[in-house]
Amino acid sequence: MKKNSIKNLTISLSFIFLITTCFNLSAQEIPKSEQKSEFWKNVQFGGGFGIGIGSGYTDITIAPSAIYNFNDYVSIGAGLQGSIVSQKNYYNSSIYGASLITLFNPIEQVQISAELEEVRVNNTFRNTTTGTVKNNFWNTGLFVGLGYRVENITIGARYNLLFDKDKSVYSDALMPFIRVYF
Repeated sequence: MKKNSIKNLTISLSFIFLITTCFNLSAQEIPKSEQKSEFWKNVQFGGGFGIGIGSGYTDITIAPSAIYNFNDYVSIGAGLQGSIVSQKNYYNSSIYGASLITLFNPIEQVQISAELEEVRVNNTFRNTTTGTVKNNFWNTGLFVGLGYRVENITIGARYNLLFDKDKSVYSDALMPFIRVYF
């Protein structure tokens, strides 16, 4: 009985060694054209998506972005954004633009950000007294932010240093955010 146990153990170990060797050999034989370059290993994609629907109200936002991680502390990236907002029989707005972002992680759980955003705002207001009024303008935002980071998710707030309450697409200079990169 001991001989059979030793024989079975030897066969099992040989089989495990053979499988492990095959996987190692096949992993080393991947053509260079199929391997990720060093650049793409440091790129993460993410962004945001928002939808708000109510009685006669619609708000849809899509904001994809990508960052390049230079190291564990510094990342730089760019993003696009587009929004459509509509209040039935009163208001229509389309917003589109781009942003540049720098992320700094002094420690693993803390993320400091600086973001420059430029968006085009096209508003149309309808009123029975004044008729249709269009208000189209460019809006520039320079945001500094601070967030708590866990893995690829950061939750925090950002402040628009260029906020102008009379001519801004945002209602307040301080805004919460959730940032996710994969």
